[in-house]
Formats: sequence, structure tokens, C-alpha cells
Amino acid sequence: MEDLISAALRDDATSEEFAGLPVPESYRGAVVRKDEVAMFEGLATADKDPGKSLHIEQVPTPEPGPGEALIAVMASSINYNTVWSAIFEPLPTFVFLERYAQLGPEGARHDLPYHVLGSDLSGIVLRTGPGVRRWKPGDRVVAHCLSVELESADGHNDTMLDPEQRIWGFETNFGGLAELSLVKANQLMPKPAHLTWEEAACSGLVNSTAYRQLVSRNGAGMKQGDNVLIWGASGGLGSYATQFALNGGANPICVVSSPQKAEICRTMGADAIIDRAAEDYRFWKDERTQDQREWKRFGKRIRELTGGEDVDIVFEHPGRETFGSSVYVTRKGGTIVTCASTSGYRHEYDNRYLWMSLKRIIGSHFANYREAWEANRLIAKGKIHPTLSEVFPLAETAEAVREVHRNRHQGKVGVLALAPQEGLGIADPESRTRYLPLINRFRGTAV
Repeated sequence: MEDLISAALRDDATSEEFAGLPVPESYRGAVVRKDEVAMFEGLATADKDPGKSLHIEQVPTPEPGPGEALIAVMASSINYNTVWSAIFEPLPTFVFLERYAQLGPEGARHDLPYHVLGSDLSGIVLRTGPGVRRWKPGDRVVAHCLSVELESADGHNDTMLDPEQRIWGFETNFGGLAELSLVKANQLMPKPAHLTWEEAACSGLVNSTAYRQLVSRNGAGMKQGDNVLIWGASGGLGSYATQFALNGGANPICVVSSPQKAEICRTMGADAIIDRAAEDYRFWKDERTQDQREWKRFGKRIRELTGGEDVDIVFEHPGRETFGSSVYVTRKGGTIVTCASTSGYRHEYDNRYLWMSLKRIIGSHFANYREAWEANRLIAKGKIHPTLSEVFPLAETAEAVREVHRNRHQGKVGVLALAPQEGLGIADPESRTRYLPLINRFRGTAV
């Protein structure tokens, strides 16, 4: 790895030099093990500790097949799907790898006794498989996490509808929380030149997800002047949703859980903020019963911040805890767009407030190729900025995942892989100087 790291740190290293480097026979990766999937049985979700299930291990290097690329990973980041993988919820991800194996030899390579996790990376192309023309060794890249086969017509209008759509590093193996990673070449995008490796690595999944959920015609189709309720507005997803709302001329109503998180939203330019912990919203009386009086109190508070208007769009991702109130507070004809369910998958709401008020619920999952590319382009152009708050070395990946699982983080949590320290990888220092205060808004804000 030493020769590889040395070349990666030099600005003048050529494509031929990278192509001539020997590929290591093995590499370090953050893995969960198939023989440990029962270790948390009987425990509540909050009591499951990723520090016990995540391991840093040396694993064999995969050979890139047709249309694939082997990436030297400089940095990665933590997403909530890594938390799910590490606590084996809602089911062990080895189930996904076993299904992938049923497609044939290419998928069977992923069905292993270990799963290398991670759905983000920034790095350098090391090798490409047959048929790859756009990318070559030495290219500096980031990867989005959409893996598709595109052998069915269903996915050709929207690649997210491909029957074999998967999330790389969650439903496939060889993810980005590692020194090397295997991706499909069409997952690759140019690394934003003004960002460090760790900054560039933190946006791929959440930025693309927020773009589709809010901006795309496949999501809410947000327009200027819309009131947009954003749950967890200082978190990984919410911090990008808040930026998209502000950039698009909408009015974000940011829901957070502490004064510190409220202040982060103000630094992004938001002024309508609800600290739900300080205002003590309790949407459930008990495990079975929601409190509609709290929905009404929440709706009243929103109208105080919007000049008497209800919200046009709700950016939903907490799920069970908040979904009933989200449906209630949306204006007549408005939209609840949902991805993920970090507080539980079984949503309950009063359907009278949906059908009689002509509201819509839209399911949104990651982004298609075009949406991911457009979201990355906005970062490259300095319109959207990374929300990186803290960075861990690869050896401490379990602690980084624990931070996200316990909701002790702001924005995104990064992980250094081959990059020996923070602050490396900048190719456009002039643009960086211009955007630096915006890039650094989240640094040092971890709870």
C-alpha cells in the first residue's frame, strides 16, 4: 500500500504510473461477519452496539469484472444504512448478498462470510475491467451508491426502477469503508476539485437522496416559495435538504433537537426553526396511541413561523415517531415525501387527513444516475456544500458508526481510509478559498 499512497499524494502522478502499480492481494475493510448475525437477539435497537459487530479485517482484493472499477479509497463516510448493517436490522445484509448471488457468477462473488460495508467514497481509479472507456487509472473520483443491471426495460426511464437495483455497500459487498473498493464504473463521478478527500466523500449518498426527494420530478418537485418542513435539519440528510430548500427559493422550517443544532441551521441561512426537545413535542401517548393534540400544537407552531401558512412539503425520514404528525400538518393538496424510517418502519397516520385533503405520500429511495450526477455537479460548482462535522480513522470506524447510532453527530461523519491525514486532495485552492467558510460550517459541532 505504501507505493499506492505515495502516488496518491502526488499531484503529478500519471495514469501510466497508477496502471503500473501492483494491486495489493488484500486490504483492510470495515466488515460484519455472517457468523455473528444473532449476537444482538433480544436487545432493543438502542441497546445494540456497533462496536461489538464491526471489525477491521484484512480481506482478499476482488478483480474488477466487465464494467467495473477497483478504487483506491482515500476517504469514506458513515450513513444510516451502515448503522442498520452493523446492528443487523431490519434483517442481516447477508440476505441481500445471497439474493445477489442468484444472478450468476458476477453476483456470487458478493456472497461471502463477511460484508465490507460503506456507501460513500472518494478516491483514485486503480484498475478498470473490460468495457470501461470513460475512466482510467489515476482519475480522482467520488462514487454514488446506485448499482443496477439494466437488463430490464423497467429501469431505462428511471434507473431506480430497475428490478435489480441495489445500494452498493449495503446490498452489495466491497463497500467504501475500506482501503480498496469495487464499484460499477457508472457509479463514478468527478471528485469536486476544491474539496479535500474527506469532504468529497461525505456527500454522495445523502446529497443525491435529498436532491431526488425534494428537487426532482420523481420526488416532491419543490418550487420557489414552498414551505418545506425538514425533520432532522442539521443531520446527514436534513443538512442537504435545508441547503436545497434555501437555494431553490423555498422556506425551510427546520426541526431539530437541541439549541446547538438550531444554531447550525441558522448558519446555513434558515430562520424558521423548531427545537422539538425544548418545546417537548410528544407525538405518542404510549406505544400504541398517538396524541392528536400534539399534532395540532405542532401545526400551530409551524403557522406561527410561516405567517399562518401550512407546509407544502414534508421532508420525512424519521418514520414511525413523526409520520402521523407529518401527514396532519401538510397543507391541503400538499406532499409528504419519505425515505428511510430511522425511528421505525411501521408508520401510522389518520387517513382522513390524507384522502379528504387530497394530500400525497411519495416514496423516495436514493437517486437515479442523472439525479446523482446533477447533485454532485452542484457541489462541484459550490452551490451545495459538504456538511462534514468530524473525521475518524478507518481503525475507529465502529466508534464513528456508534456516534451516528446514538445521534451524537451533526451533519456527516467522515472516515479516512488511505489518506494519512485530513486536508489532502485539494486541486482547486482558489475556489476553496472562496467557499471555505461554507465548507467548514459543521466542523467541530459534534454533540
